[in-house]
Amino acid sequence: MLSMLDTWIAAPYGFSICRCECQRLSARSRTCPWLAIEGAVHITRPTGQPGDAISSNTCICWPPLFSLCAALVGYRSVASVRKISFKIASSRQTRKQLTSFCMCGPHPRRRRYYQIREFQMASSADELESEDPDDEIELDDPAPQQPNQDASTAAAAAMPERLFNINEADADTKKRTLEQLSINEEDAWWNQVPLNNLDLSSNALTHISPKIENLLTLTVLQLHDNALVELPPQIGKLEKLVRLNLSHNKLKELPPDLYSLPELRHLNISHNEFEELNPDISNLHMLEFLDAGNNNINSLPGGIGFLVRLTALLLANNHIKELPPDIVYMRSLQKLDLMKNDLVALPEDMGLLRKLQFLYVQHNDIKELPNFEGNEMLSELHASNNYIDHVPKELCENLPHLKILDLRDNKITQLPDEVCLLRNLNRLDITNNSISVLPVTLSTLAHLISLQVDGNPIKTIRRDILQCGTARILKTLHDRAQAKERADGGAEDLPCSSSAAGSQLPMQQQQQQQLPANMTDKYKLRHTRTLAVNLEGLTDVPAHVFELASEEKVHVVDFARNHLSTLPKGLQHMSDLVTELVLSHNVINNVPPFISQFTRITFLNLSNNLIKDLPSEFGLLNTLRELNIANNRFEALPNALYELQGLEILIASDNQIKAINVAGLQNLPRLSTLDLRNNNIEYVPPTLGNLTNITHLELVGNPFRQPRHQILMKGTDSIMSYLRDRIPT
Repeated sequence: MLSMLDTWIAAPYGFSICRCECQRLSARSRTCPWLAIEGAVHITRPTGQPGDAISSNTCICWPPLFSLCAALVGYRSVASVRKISFKIASSRQTRKQLTSFCMCGPHPRRRRYYQIREFQMASSADELESEDPDDEIELDDPAPQQPNQDASTAAAAAMPERLFNINEADADTKKRTLEQLSINEEDAWWNQVPLNNLDLSSNALTHISPKIENLLTLTVLQLHDNALVELPPQIGKLEKLVRLNLSHNKLKELPPDLYSLPELRHLNISHNEFEELNPDISNLHMLEFLDAGNNNINSLPGGIGFLVRLTALLLANNHIKELPPDIVYMRSLQKLDLMKNDLVALPEDMGLLRKLQFLYVQHNDIKELPNFEGNEMLSELHASNNYIDHVPKELCENLPHLKILDLRDNKITQLPDEVCLLRNLNRLDITNNSISVLPVTLSTLAHLISLQVDGNPIKTIRRDILQCGTARILKTLHDRAQAKERADGGAEDLPCSSSAAGSQLPMQQQQQQQLPANMTDKYKLRHTRTLAVNLEGLTDVPAHVFELASEEKVHVVDFARNHLSTLPKGLQHMSDLVTELVLSHNVINNVPPFISQFTRITFLNLSNNLIKDLPSEFGLLNTLRELNIANNRFEALPNALYELQGLEILIASDNQIKAINVAGLQNLPRLSTLDLRNNNIEYVPPTLGNLTNITHLELVGNPFRQPRHQILMKGTDSIMSYLRDRIPT
């Protein structure tokens, strides 16, 4: 059917054509890299031909997000089509660039690539009525495979020769005049732009033609999921190349010329057959991402530390036994993945990696952890399945922002009391160790929501309590700490005790309350940039505490699990510094208007309080990205929330919310996570499904009847699709 007819596409808001996979043709967010046509799309068949199910002048409309490949697949398979002509119109004055494309058959692995013979654009759909073949994009299908060709030869032959000369004008184009290359004054010949993105992935290519050197404008080259055994040296001439993906091939080495690419920032060589990395890799001075996982690498070359711009180094599933000393010179490194190697130790000066946030060293042979002095930004440490026998006290003191500590399947015999210094810890996993006693200081970790202790010979806590989970274990430890304090006639001298040794506050008032020492410890405030006081029963905080914290440039404030009824007035002294504010598990019943003065805040946790509404000034927090108001007394989402243009995560579960304001949520263009579990919502508007920016939606625990529970359990995509299908037409 399709081979007998031309296809007209009108895109009112402009378009670009790019490759896609059939399995990804569902509606996606506007940031999707496979976005092909934006706006309402109309495909019109000009005539009704015999056997054609679509009559004359029939218009078919797709959702706002649409792919050219989807249009073709929608009209049955395109695998047998030899030549197809497309006429494209756009009313947008600024034309989108047409740089690369492919067409997919009905199966993701059966792709056919096409070349651009002619590319012109009309300014209106009416101009598409022209019968002039020069107004068409012609896509030439490669010749079919000969019977005596093997698969790899056929795959190589399937690459159009014209591809490597696509930036040059063909003979027909050279003969045309400037006037012929323009449909009107607005649409000129320069709409033909050089190719900058080439995707040859998921084929059976064994070699790449040396003619690739002709594509000097390439910035992205995707060659993953092929059968490549080598690359041509000419790839080193692609001086504008920024991103190169060579994963899932059979490469053992890279051509030396590749290491001279001056703009390369992203290199993926994972799932190949490399046994070592070439020392010349240190010449890629602009490199920011390197994935060499799932190879056979035994060691890293000296000089790798010269990659000072690298933010992510992924080396999982190799055979590395030792890290080179200069790896700590990667001062921009944020993520280091060394899982499933043969490491026996980590460098003692790991602290020089001051920007490191994620460290994965599970499944190695490590016996001892360093003290991580200097790694203040580390938020996740995964060290399971090693031979670690103890946790250094210094580690607990040097990682104030650690949120996840995974030490399962080791040889640890005890946890230090200093573990309470990990004040931001959310998850602690010590499963399958040899720990017999849990320190009572664990009960002071206000943010600990997951404590895994299975597989340990713990004898001081009954088994039934251990089986009740984290909350019951922490309560038991807290009760024991209080009992011991009463028995000893005062607080025990523990690292997290509020009466531990520390500086005394100056008497500014006659009856001033003695405050925990860590609130006024200048060294700790300066060292951690955090003011955290939990489980102290505070009803107010003196202003001079915030003045001192402001002097030390503290930007994280945490007063969770106290008895605050409102935000302390002294907090205003830090309005231009605070980026994270945690006030959960208090008795706050109102939020003062001065909250609008926090011009740098990105994270705010007001969960587990008594709040019913938020002030109108709350909408001025333009920098706020994550807001948690769960477990309060809201009956509706406050109107001020709909003014937070930068909000990405909104957690409002366990309230009394009765309705979903879709019109308001449409004003939050960056909202990706919306959690409305356990409220009183009786109706879910179908138009909620149009908010394609929401990628994580939670609605379980509400009294509405539709969508059914089975659909809710299938995840966000199913919920949104269900809602869209019920929008009245």
